[in-house]
Amino acid sequence: MPTISQLTIYPIKSCAGIDVPAATLTRAGLAVDAVYDREWMLVDAAGQFLSQRECPRMALITPRLKTETLELRAPGMLRLEIPLGMPEPGSVATRRVRVWDDEVLATDCDDLTAAWFSRFLGRDCRLVRFHADAERQASATWTGGADAPTLFADGYPLLVIGAASLADLNTRLSAAGRAPLPMNRFRPNIVLADLAPYEEDYVAAFQFGETALRPVKPCPRCPIPSIDQASGVPGPDPLDILQSYRRKAQLDDAVCFGMNAIVSGPEGMQLHIGQSCEIELAFD
Repeated sequence: MPTISQLTIYPIKSCAGIDVPAATLTRAGLAVDAVYDREWMLVDAAGQFLSQRECPRMALITPRLKTETLELRAPGMLRLEIPLGMPEPGSVATRRVRVWDDEVLATDCDDLTAAWFSRFLGRDCRLVRFHADAERQASATWTGGADAPTLFADGYPLLVIGAASLADLNTRLSAAGRAPLPMNRFRPNIVLADLAPYEEDYVAAFQFGETALRPVKPCPRCPIPSIDQASGVPGPDPLDILQSYRRKAQLDDAVCFGMNAIVSGPEGMQLHIGQSCEIELAFD
């Protein structure tokens, strides 16, 4: 049976993740101590989201969950602590921000926080938090109309990758004289062991008791996997290897790796490393 070998949340979109031994499964993604995956996001002056695509140094911003704050560290910077408690309505500024084609309401995280990020990244930006009254849904085209809320993730609340899929890619990279890649290059939330390579592509549901993860769309890959997450420096892009065997016709031949997933069934289940699940294969 497949088992969970890694759980990761990314409190700030496109910054470093936090590997955790357990997390709560919600419809909007994984949560740990009431902190949600991609709950915060960096935006430019126009409110457009920023990511490692244009700011690879974002990989070096490392979050740590503390009792009442999210602690952030980055090379050459003093530590920054962001309160975890939600601000009282009307006590802080709000702004409209854009993540891909969606415009949503967000809470601004103050000038001091903006200055910290702007200094480290070398460009003006602000940190915002998903507003308690905001709503954003994954594409109904791929979810079949199912309710699938998400915060600032690219489009879906969860990304699932099989450990064997990365092992297969690394075998191909080695055959081409290239170094193997760690899983953090692909930024999944859930890594599953004991699947065949790319078997996640053909699963209708990963069943955890009464709750299931339902893979709904292959994940098209951008240049982020070329960025070394330990140095923030772009290097050889694995897409040249992936494109030889990972093109998906249903996505106009986009190169895909991993599956975007939604939650089907009750939320609130605790997932943990080593937990097993049953799989239902898709035959259509």
